[in-house]
Order: sequence, then structure tokens, then C-alpha cells
Amino acid sequence: MADARHSPTVRRRRLARELRKLREEARMTADEVNRRLEWANGKVNKLERALTVRPRVTDIRVLLDTYDVTDNALREALFDLTRQARQRGWWTAYGPLDDNYVEFEAEASKISTYELAVIPGLLQTPEYARAIQHGWLTTDHEEIESLVRLRVERQKILAATNPPKLWAIIDENALTRSFGSYEAKVEQLQRLIDTERMDHVVVQVLPTDVPPHPGLHGPFVILDYEEDPSLVYREARPGSTYVEGAAEVAERRTIFQQLCETALGPDESIAWLRRLVKKTE
Repeated sequence: MADARHSPTVRRRRLARELRKLREEARMTADEVNRRLEWANGKVNKLERALTVRPRVTDIRVLLDTYDVTDNALREALFDLTRQARQRGWWTAYGPLDDNYVEFEAEASKISTYELAVIPGLLQTPEYARAIQHGWLTTDHEEIESLVRLRVERQKILAATNPPKLWAIIDENALTRSFGSYEAKVEQLQRLIDTERMDHVVVQVLPTDVPPHPGLHGPFVILDYEEDPSLVYREARPGSTYVEGAAEVAERRTIFQQLCETALGPDESIAWLRRLVKKTE
């Protein structure tokens, strides 16, 4: 997968943040900039909210001139960031996606995921991923196979030169739910057991016999970045949500830490998975 750790979406988000900062330092409102440049209403806001899919260097140059940004190093850095934001991610080969989570996941430095009902996508085998799509009532064979290939491509970030840290807490229900053949079940469980050899992946099992906990409200993912604010992702159909407010992220981080302390430890979890394999036989 070419440039698996580069995400134009994350670069657009970074560019948007820098543009807003420069405008505020220039003590100008977005509407004032639109009027001065004779741009359509809302154009500056779209750039500052990363809603412009392919920002143009010419527009960024005009904005920097308007904000009296003369630092050549800063200007060139923002032009380069704009060019990166215009590139197409590898996932575009799979057509329009219902959810752009993969675009944010691609450049994360740490992924903390809690799953209540399914095994995290980065740890799914193709057979399991295929069963999940069938379970979501996807019936088109070609669509299912495309989604499975997309999932396999996503997983390659774990084998990248500088992979993200993946910390997964998985509820017991997700691990014991039946699917496919005996061989498929064992293969999926073995995939989780094999993470024991990966320094950047931690798997914890959350048993069903623990007392009620905040994770019962639903699954979520915390995405951390080296140069950008963290995000909280909550998958839902038909529409997933992304939250980046500091208070909301801190709340989810506290919940994740509590789930870590409630779940079996990493070594205990691998032992639990090995016992589950034997029960499956």
C-alpha cells in the first residue's frame, strides 16, 4: 500500500487549523476576508473547517498576503501542506466510502479502541470481515469483497515502518459470537493471540462477569496524532460521529483507562484466548 501513513484528510485538518490561527492573529473575521477578496460567502469557513476537499495553493497564497504573513519558511510550509492535502488517499481506489474513518486512522500515532460487539477492524481476518458485512445485510457480492479488501489494506499500517500503537479492549461477547466455520473461528482467535509478538499492539479481554461499567454505553475509538489534536470516533449507522473537543476527549480517555483496569491484563487476555480456542475444538 503506497504511503499508508499519509492522510490528505489529516493534512487538510492541520491546514485548516493554521489558517484560522493566522486569520485570528490578523484580527479579521471570516466574513470580512470573504468580502475583501470578493469570495463566495462561507469560502473561508469551509477552508477553516477542512470542508474544501482539494484546497488550492493560489487561494492559500492570497490568504497569506491578506493576513500579512511574510515569513517565507512559514509560507512555503503551508503551500507544501496544501499540496499534500490535495493528494488522493489510497482508499479512493475502493470508491466512495460511507464513513471516512479510514482517512483519520491512516495517520494516527496511537489508536485506542473499545469494542462491545465486534472485533476491531485492524485485527479482523478476511473471513470474519466478510461475515460482518453479511450481518449488516450487505448483499452485493462485489461490494462485500471490495470492503473486505479495503479492510485488509487498512491493516497494513500495523506492519509499516513506523506503525501506530494499537490498544484494543474487546468485550467477551464479541469474541464468543458465532460466525463461519470452525477453521474460520480458530483463525480469527489465533490472529488475536499472535498480537502477543507485536510490541505495538495490546489486546485486553473484558469479561461479561464484571460489574456494569461506562463501556456499556457503546464502543468508541480515540485517535491520537503527533502533530494534531486527538479525535474520538463513535461508529453508528447511518451516521458516525467525530469529536475533538478537549473535554470530550479527556472524558473518553478516562473511560478507556477505567476499562483497561477492569479488563483482564494483556497476558491474562492472551491466556483467555488460548483457552477459548481449546473450547472451540
